[in-house]
Amino acid sequence: MRIFKTIFAVLLGCSAALSANAGEDKVVHIYNWNDYMDETSLQAFEKETGIKPTYDIFDGNEILQAKVLAGSTGYDIVAPGSNFLKRQIQAGALEKFDKSKLPNFKNLDPIILEKMQRSDPGNDYAIPYLVGSTGIGYKSSARASSPTPGTSSSRRRTPRS
Repeated sequence: MRIFKTIFAVLLGCSAALSANAGEDKVVHIYNWNDYMDETSLQAFEKETGIKPTYDIFDGNEILQAKVLAGSTGYDIVAPGSNFLKRQIQAGALEKFDKSKLPNFKNLDPIILEKMQRSDPGNDYAIPYLVGSTGIGYKSSARASSPTPGTSSSRRRTPRS
């Protein structure tokens, strides 16, 4: 439920900033990763705001980047991975957003915003949407009895000659 509220808040904030320019139809065009937003969230957003989301998906940063760097996509919101964000900003493919129209921006995690400044100095182009990490788990009882040499993590980090 918290993810829904976060996504909803981001969409609501972004759409508020966009709807001032929309004029006739209230539509927000979103280009996002496959399976990152449930259809019911989009329906709830439209019901709450009266703004219709059009939602297109991609399955890799390279696909998004090719489209965005080509220009004139018609999208109001795109969701690049942080490792592609800097290049898109430098190419002028993304627009700065007006933080004064996003009152909940002040509630974003300052540690995440600080990390995002590697790609977006000043946090002017991107808002953290989903944040994750990679972990490695193992069964210690199986590891302790393993007779196989060279299975330590240091062995995996050291290239073979």
